[in-house]
Amino acid sequence: MASIGGDNFPYFTNNELELREIGRRPTLGELLKRVEDAQSPDHSVVDVSYGCRYLAEAPLLYPFKLSFRNLSYSVKVRGRGGGSSLPENLAAEESGGRVKLLLNDISGDAREGEIMAVLGASGSGKSTLIDALADRIAKGKLKGKVTLNNEVLESGLLKVISAYVMQDDLLFPMLTVEETLMFSAEFRLPRSLSKSKKKARVQALINQLGLTTAANTVIGDEGHRGVSGGERRRVSIGIDIIHDPILLFLDEPTSGLDSTSAFMVVKVLQRIAQSGSIVIMSIHQPSYRILSLLDRLIFLSHGQTVYSGSPTDLPNFLAEFGHPIPGNENRTEFALDLVRDLEETVGGTKSMVEHNKSWQRKNNVHLEDYEIHRDFSRRFHLCLKDAISASISRGKLVSGAPIDSSRSSSFSKFSNPLWVEILVIAKRSIMNSRRMPELFGIRLGAVLITGIILATMFWHLDNSPKGIQERLGFFAFAMSTTFYTCAEAIPVFLQERYIFMRETAYNAYRRSSYVLAHSLLSIPSLIILSITFAGTTYFAVNLAGGFSGFVFFFFAILSAFWAGSSFVTFLSGVVSHVMLGYTVVVAILAYFLLFSGFFLSRDRMPPYWIWFHYMSLVKYPYEAVLQNEFEAKSGCFIRGVQMFDNTPLAVVPSAMKVELLKSMGKTLGLNITGSTCVTTGSDVLRQQGITDLSKWNCIWISVAWGFLFRILFYFALLFGSKNKRK
Repeated sequence: MASIGGDNFPYFTNNELELREIGRRPTLGELLKRVEDAQSPDHSVVDVSYGCRYLAEAPLLYPFKLSFRNLSYSVKVRGRGGGSSLPENLAAEESGGRVKLLLNDISGDAREGEIMAVLGASGSGKSTLIDALADRIAKGKLKGKVTLNNEVLESGLLKVISAYVMQDDLLFPMLTVEETLMFSAEFRLPRSLSKSKKKARVQALINQLGLTTAANTVIGDEGHRGVSGGERRRVSIGIDIIHDPILLFLDEPTSGLDSTSAFMVVKVLQRIAQSGSIVIMSIHQPSYRILSLLDRLIFLSHGQTVYSGSPTDLPNFLAEFGHPIPGNENRTEFALDLVRDLEETVGGTKSMVEHNKSWQRKNNVHLEDYEIHRDFSRRFHLCLKDAISASISRGKLVSGAPIDSSRSSSFSKFSNPLWVEILVIAKRSIMNSRRMPELFGIRLGAVLITGIILATMFWHLDNSPKGIQERLGFFAFAMSTTFYTCAEAIPVFLQERYIFMRETAYNAYRRSSYVLAHSLLSIPSLIILSITFAGTTYFAVNLAGGFSGFVFFFFAILSAFWAGSSFVTFLSGVVSHVMLGYTVVVAILAYFLLFSGFFLSRDRMPPYWIWFHYMSLVKYPYEAVLQNEFEAKSGCFIRGVQMFDNTPLAVVPSAMKVELLKSMGKTLGLNITGSTCVTTGSDVLRQQGITDLSKWNCIWISVAWGFLFRILFYFALLFGSKNKRK
């Protein structure tokens, strides 16, 4: 491994990292202080052994080159009928349908140390090309080939060595800049790296990004004042380069920024490229200052290349095309305006596309000729495995360091083991929750107010026939309330959905870690809610069973909260819109209550609906608390004269009721008096159809439902959050 230190160690000047070339170009990893790369032996790995020869005496600098050849990507569009002519980027299929060509035979190269910018009007295919290079298009949909150092990139390896910065700044609003980058470091840097070294790396990156003054400022959102737009964008870049990736893709990194902020962002990208990375970004309309930082340009029009080359060659290209750039015009603005004007003509940009092809042939900028001209052939013959290993030895790609130096072809998919990821995710969630206590406070308040209302409405129920009906109503409403208060989980994940997709798309952590962390983290809050509700209602309503009955009632409420929150969490992974999610949750929970057995006992339900009764999440905790209540009663719920309470005979004098009971007793051959027990707790349960499960089995089934929905939530994230174009 090349030594890092002494005169070869880069230094800070005027709060900015400046690159010092001493023999070779230093990597960003060296700029951000030396780190020790090590991995836990239980990590899953990506094998990059391509059967290539390892060169023991290879040069220190292993430059990378990303090549893409003949990339084409199309999507089906709905036909609208009408004329026979089709737009330039629409083609007719043999079946009579239409496909839209988003990319049409795009080729080019991007090299280490350079920024390649993709330009074009809205809808020209800029973001699509970035997605194609970053493997964000579904397998089989993209035609052509993408290689790194002439070797096809596997999807697993690409996730390890690359990073993708989305157009939208997806950040947690209540975390500071330093905390946001520190959590990224916890995810992307190996556990073997000490806390102090991770913090030093974050501090150096903050300096590199020009965020020193904003380090302790929260990111902010619409309701909380935070950092500026340019600072937010640089933070978005920082969280994806903390591990110093070899490939960096950015979708419109300057979108929405003023000219100064945009220039600062691209200046940071230039430093990243010069530290040994390939930077590829899309940009709408760069200013003159930004243009001076770019090394290669690709102009697109309806998915076709109208120019590919350096910014300095653009004037000659346009001059030969018959449209010289006036002396006072911005080159890119003039070219974009020209492309837009051509798109509105009958022939479109076909003439410019053909001119670009002839220009490429004339100036010998095809792959082989360019490499020979620049003497790249000697430097690019090395296999990808050796190039990556050499980059790691220079402090690059920290999270992808080899597990074993003797097995340099294996690189870990994830930087940390499962339990470390769970701890970091949980720590971040707790920190967010502590800074937004109103979220849990509102839910706790809703449960507390509901409990108080129920306690006062059902205050000290008696053991009369009317008391039985009131108890049944209390339990049905109490159980349904616990499920409805779980609906707050819908916006929680939906707010994090795209952050989660961004972080897991490039192996920041496992999806299973996210599910486990949030499942474990939900338990303390559910316990607090359950104690609050049970403590508020149990003794006030005069439920049976004493302290042991209260403990069981608490567990029943807790199991209901667990099943309800798991169910809502699962739906939040399936439904992508908050209002749609609320609609679905409210509707399904209403069905659960309808089929729970409160409104209609199981024996009275139509056979074709009985399956929904057993799927009802409300059924099991409802039956559990009913058994806890009525099995605990040693006395009677209905005695002799109370038989007439809910009938027209309720107004008859008591003496006459006693005579009626004697007559009934003679007919039945029984001795029925005014105090004879007629209905016990077991009789009430039989009348409600609660005979097939014990109360503890109902609790365990509710808990099992909760685990099932957490597992389904994991699969929803696994298959529904690929973040790829279809």
